[in-house]
Amino acid sequence: MGGAGNLRVIDAAVVTPSDGLPARSLPLTFFDVKWLRPPPVQRLFLYRLDHQHGTAQQLISDLRRSLSMVLTLFYPLAGHVRLTPATDRYEFFYQPGDGVAFTAAEYDVHVDDLASCSDDQPVPVAKLAPLLPPLPKGRAVLAVQATVLLGGRGLALGITLHHSACDGASSTHFLHTWAAACAGVDMPPPPVIDRTLIADPKNLYGIYSKGMVPSDGAEIEFAGTSLSSYPADQLLATFTLSQELLHGIKDALTAEAARHGAATMPLRCSSLLAAYSFIWSCYCRAKQGQSPMDDVDRTKTTYFLFSVDHRARLDPPVPKWYLGNCLGPAIAAARHDELAADPLVGLFAAFTALADALEEAVGEGARDRWDGCVERVKEAVKAGVLSVAGSPKFSVYDVDFGFGRPAKVDIVSVAKTGRGSLGGVEVGISLPPTGMERFRRCFSDAIRVVGGK
Repeated sequence: MGGAGNLRVIDAAVVTPSDGLPARSLPLTFFDVKWLRPPPVQRLFLYRLDHQHGTAQQLISDLRRSLSMVLTLFYPLAGHVRLTPATDRYEFFYQPGDGVAFTAAEYDVHVDDLASCSDDQPVPVAKLAPLLPPLPKGRAVLAVQATVLLGGRGLALGITLHHSACDGASSTHFLHTWAAACAGVDMPPPPVIDRTLIADPKNLYGIYSKGMVPSDGAEIEFAGTSLSSYPADQLLATFTLSQELLHGIKDALTAEAARHGAATMPLRCSSLLAAYSFIWSCYCRAKQGQSPMDDVDRTKTTYFLFSVDHRARLDPPVPKWYLGNCLGPAIAAARHDELAADPLVGLFAAFTALADALEEAVGEGARDRWDGCVERVKEAVKAGVLSVAGSPKFSVYDVDFGFGRPAKVDIVSVAKTGRGSLGGVEVGISLPPTGMERFRRCFSDAIRVVGGK
C-alpha cells in the first residue's frame, strides 16, 4: 500500500505573483472569520498523461509559470492571515516576496490505483494523503503539490486552501483561471476583490469571532494538515448517482408525497436535494447497523449540514466572481429512526427535513437568524452531523491545464471533518472499512428500491 515512504520531494519553492505588487491588506468579513478554526479544504486532481503533452517535468514548469501569472489576479491567496495591527480584527495581508508554497514530488503509485476510487474499490486515505501539501506556518492560506506518479503516466495535483480565504465558488474560479492560463486559452473574468460589498450592520463579525482572539493578543495558528491527522484505517470511495437514479429518486419522492396526502411536493425537488436525501438516508441506515442502538439513540435528532451561496441573494447582490466567502449554513434535522427506516420512508423523511432547512436558510426572515447560525452549527456537530463539501456547479472535471481533463477529483479532507463531498453526480464518502461496507450495501439496496441501475 502506498504511503508517505513512497513519496520523494524533488523540489520545494515559493511561487510569487508575476507582476510586482505593493503591500496590500484585505479585511476578513463575517462570512470569512467563522472559518478560521476549521481545517483547510484539501482537493486532489488526478490526471492521466501521455507523452504528446511533453515530459512531466515540463508540465510542472508550466504549472508554476501559470500559477505565478494568476496570483497577480488572486493576490490574497499569496498572502496570509494576521491580526490587523493594534486591533482585534483579522485581515489578509500580502507584501512583496510573499507567495504560494509549491512542492514537486514523485510517488511510486500508478494513477489507476488512485483514480479507481469507486464504491466497490475504495482507496485508503493514507495512500492519498501524501499527495496533499500542508499549509506553511504563519497562517498561509494556499499550498500546492504537483506529484509525478509511477512511470510518468499520471500527475497528481494537490491543493490545500484555507476556507477563511474563500469558498468553493471562489476557489474553483481560481482553479479554472489557473488551468486556462496554463493551457493558453481564454480565462474566465477576473475576481472581484472588494470587501465593501459585504455589509455588516448587525456586527455579525463580532458575534462570529467571539473567543477567536487569544486573551494574550497572540496570533492563532491554523489547524494542522499532517498525514497523522487522518484516521489510520479510513477509506475514501466515490458513489455515482446517475441521471436515471436521480430521476428515480424524484419519482419515488413524488409517490411518497402522494401517499402522505400531499398533492404536490413541499418544495421543487432539485437534483441536489434528491442526492442529499438519498445519501443522508443511506448513511443513517448504515450507521444504525454499526452496533445495537437503544431507544434513546434511535429516537435522537440527527443533522445534515449543507451550504447556501448568498451572492445572488444579498441586497444588493454580490458579483458572481467575488473572491471570498459568501456562504450560510442550512441545517436539516430529523429523528434518526425515521431516516433509517424503510428506504422510501427514510428517503422522504430526509427530503422533508432538507426542504425545510433550505426554506429556513433562504426564505423570509432568514437574515434575521444569521446571528445564531454559528452556535446552531456547533450544536449540530456536537449532536452528530453529516455535512457535505463541494457542488456540481463547480465543474471540477473541466479543470484542464492543457493535458486533459482529470480522471478523478476528490476532496480528501472529508476524511478528517466527517463530511461527504459532492461533484458532478459523484458523492465521495469517507468511512472506516466496516462502515464503508455497510454504506455500500445500503446504497445498493436503496438503488434497487427506487428503480435506478
